[in-house]
Amino acid sequence: MNFEDKVVYQIYPKSFYDSNNDGIGDLNGITEKLDYIKYLGVDYIWITPFFISPQRDNGYDVADYCNIDPTYGTMEDFDRLSAEAKKRGIGIMLDMVFNHTSTEHKWFKKALAGEKKYQDFYIFKKGEKGNSPTNWVSKFGGNAWEYVKELESYYLHLFDKTQADLNWENPEVREEIYKVVKFWLDKGVNGFRFDVVNLISKPEKFENDYEGDGRRFYTDGPKIHEYLKGLNQNTFGQKNDIITVGEMSSTSMENCFKYSGKKENELSMVFNFHHLKVDYKNKDKWALQPFDFQELKDILNSWQVGMQEHDAWSALFWCNHDQPRIVSRLGDDKNFWKKSAKMLGTVIHMLRGTPYIYQGEEIGMTNAYFDNISQYRDVESTNYHKILMNNGLSDEEAMKVVMERSRDNGRTPMQWSDEINGGFSKGTPWIESIKNYRDINVKNQIDDEESILNHYRKLIALRKKYRVIALGKTIPLAEKDKNIYMFKREFKNEELLVINNFYGTSCEINLDFDIEGYECILSNGDMNKKLDKNLKLEAYDSFVFYRKK
Repeated sequence: MNFEDKVVYQIYPKSFYDSNNDGIGDLNGITEKLDYIKYLGVDYIWITPFFISPQRDNGYDVADYCNIDPTYGTMEDFDRLSAEAKKRGIGIMLDMVFNHTSTEHKWFKKALAGEKKYQDFYIFKKGEKGNSPTNWVSKFGGNAWEYVKELESYYLHLFDKTQADLNWENPEVREEIYKVVKFWLDKGVNGFRFDVVNLISKPEKFENDYEGDGRRFYTDGPKIHEYLKGLNQNTFGQKNDIITVGEMSSTSMENCFKYSGKKENELSMVFNFHHLKVDYKNKDKWALQPFDFQELKDILNSWQVGMQEHDAWSALFWCNHDQPRIVSRLGDDKNFWKKSAKMLGTVIHMLRGTPYIYQGEEIGMTNAYFDNISQYRDVESTNYHKILMNNGLSDEEAMKVVMERSRDNGRTPMQWSDEINGGFSKGTPWIESIKNYRDINVKNQIDDEESILNHYRKLIALRKKYRVIALGKTIPLAEKDKNIYMFKREFKNEELLVINNFYGTSCEINLDFDIEGYECILSNGDMNKKLDKNLKLEAYDSFVFYRKK
């Protein structure tokens, strides 16, 4: 299947649009906004989990994979959404969480009730001398093992203690997973995003990690490629028009060559997160530092070149429901809000891979800047606020970190208009709207040719128009420049030159190659810019030049 010129739009339904004014977005809300999505020009909507769930981790703790949580609507609502999307030529991609289930899932409840069959669906281990089986750390903080007194055993949970890891070693587990995927394929779903899927293969031997938090033992595990090939062959691989993406936690590029290699029959493409750790001090998410621009360039360039050399495919993104807003993170949401948001969008959409837009990114939504921990809803954020204070930070210092890093930055209500709650809901939203919704919203931007929204529409249209954007190879340029991220794309007789200033100050670059015949096809400023050997760029300038050889 050819997905090189496609673009995916991610929807976090809880915060997208509330059709019944109960304060929570829903499936009917998505259906109501399909014309907007069509207007944007994207090909697929990826919807984060809306399955039955106790919502300890906003739906990533699934209690029933084949039924819809009443909070979001009914199966009839989903069928209507699916039919209306199809009418508009929009595919639906579902988010499947197969590393773990909620402890409310019937399989886990049966395991706790003593049914051996279902205990083998999970990873139960005896501890030693009152200690947990290993010293691994949960990704949400604390120990990754939870003790069950009645069973005198611990179960593994790499995430919240209500998210028990599945035992993929057990063929019955794999069969159940295949059934779930087939169920949704039969419903006409066009794609799947697999949550933290490279964690499903656990090591044969469970041992303490005296160097890190345990992830080196369970990331990209020994049977991961076998499991993904099995999933492919038994489900979506039987159709030729299904798009799949794996979320790869702390992965290696070498594994991603296989996960998304053209001939490997695993997944269409992969997400990796290395480029979003360049502002982590000592690689600790909860320690702040200004982003390391050189490291960011090195990571983007090495993945671009490495993946193309191995005929593998990347999912390109800045934002999602787990990340702070990119304009607040790598741009300047105060002095150069519009310009830096457009520049960052241009970078992602002109690279080799499939771009993903996260709801609100296309209008330049910012971080929430909530200054009281009571305003946050995310379990990870509230846990780490406590941990930071226990480590000696004051409330003010801990809040500064949470304000920058919280996943809730990406989960505030979508800003549709300048009406109450940004037009998201007439009720009280489950999480507060950001105060700037009166200025930053779809209504303000939709008719403004120079808006961030219309810049994103142009980016999507260019990918469909120029084969070089969809299919070209990437050639990094000016790799050590302190301000500028520049690269070429080449395909047959077409060339693209992309130049971006990542800073709020002007700078110059010397172009030491042939620049004849390039015309500017996109800019966040001066569309009449002529290429000059000595090119001067203003703050956050971004240019896309095109030529035919």
